[in-house]
Amino acid sequence: MDRDRVADALADVSAMGPYFAVSTDPAHDGDPLWRPLADLSADTGALSARITDFERRLGTGESRVAASILFQGLAARLWSPIAAAVTAHGLIPVSVTEHLRWRPVATGPLPLWTATAAWEPVSGDAAAQVYRTVVDDLLTPLARAVQDITKIAPALLWGNAASALAGVLRTLPVARPDLGPRAARLVGEVLRLGVLAGTGEPAEPAPGNHYFVRVSCCLYYRVPGGGMCDDCALLAPETRHARWARA
Repeated sequence: MDRDRVADALADVSAMGPYFAVSTDPAHDGDPLWRPLADLSADTGALSARITDFERRLGTGESRVAASILFQGLAARLWSPIAAAVTAHGLIPVSVTEHLRWRPVATGPLPLWTATAAWEPVSGDAAAQVYRTVVDDLLTPLARAVQDITKIAPALLWGNAASALAGVLRTLPVARPDLGPRAARLVGEVLRLGVLAGTGEPAEPAPGNHYFVRVSCCLYYRVPGGGMCDDCALLAPETRHARWARA
């Protein structure tokens, strides 16, 4: 792949919002502050400290609640740029745990950096490639690491992952309405694969207005001052539809 083309494509993706941002600045290559994504799950000490920090900031004494919210946020951060790059430019990263890197940050979306040489055109089944890249390579080891730290059901974590992917359809089309239908097809196909299958059902109560009715709960309602999300399994159907109508 031409590196300038990849850099331009990822700059376009990054402009969609903070959860889509991926730096390609060559000055970061070799900077020890930028760590391979594999370290997210391998460094359980850092992950445990981040969960504890989330407990403090959320005001909850339950580590599983903090772990759930953290995992869902990280899943959204990983899905967003990859789904957008596939949808907008037909590009996907290879050797993602090594060539897509992160650096620690106190608050806000996790900063990501990538080597432009690590991206190639999608070939064959795009949904299967996205699933393997995000679920198999990134989220599966992260889910295991979270479960080693705190007691949390696997089904809850995969419900979070599915909900985070579905959430791309509430952010990407805002920035790029032209990509909405293509993104919806990709997301819908990925949600039918592997551990994401059966975690919930996509819903589109109005054209372009996407929701995901999950079968598990992310536990956000247990955060002081929190509540139930619009896709929460605990909501009565009539309440859910009323929320959708107001939105």
